[in-house]
Amino acid sequence: MKNKNSVALLCAALVILMTGAAFAAVPLYRLFCQVTGFDGTVKKAEAAPTAVLDQEVLIRFDTNVRDLPMKFRAEQTSQKVRIGETGMAYFEVTNTSDQPIHATAAYNVVPERAGPYFQKLQCFCFEGQEIAPGATVSFPVQYFVAPEMATDAEVKGVRQITLSYTFFPTKGFQQAVANDSAVGKAGERGL
Repeated sequence: MKNKNSVALLCAALVILMTGAAFAAVPLYRLFCQVTGFDGTVKKAEAAPTAVLDQEVLIRFDTNVRDLPMKFRAEQTSQKVRIGETGMAYFEVTNTSDQPIHATAAYNVVPERAGPYFQKLQCFCFEGQEIAPGATVSFPVQYFVAPEMATDAEVKGVRQITLSYTFFPTKGFQQAVANDSAVGKAGERGL
């Protein structure tokens, strides 16, 4: 009888572990991609580089929307920046509905091999956004192309990089905001 109970507990623990792994897979993969630049994912930088090179790169901006009543566009279609120079681009989002939109922007870089070198200092894509009904919001992105790109044989000859964003609905974002607000108010009351 003890053997059967042990097997049952082991199976239940395995099911719980695998369910947890399934839920953690997407955030862990995204974190891995952000840290390594794998699959064209842009890295978040802590500081701008100190060296600016003479080589220029054309940065193109692409915007997409998935299952949302909104307009999303880059205020400029492209920019030329020198490698190591900090660039600033602006993106405009308009909520065309009469309801608030909760959304997150996923991003990547093409060609993928340039992903580790295209880095952002500031981006609306680092967190979910709430856009009020009928509102138009301008979001900045501060970025640079790391000087190390100039010496990497894998990206030699890359003179054009496309930064692509896709806004998609964020499930549970509204609930998370409500929970954070409730926790903050409870903390203010000393609960």
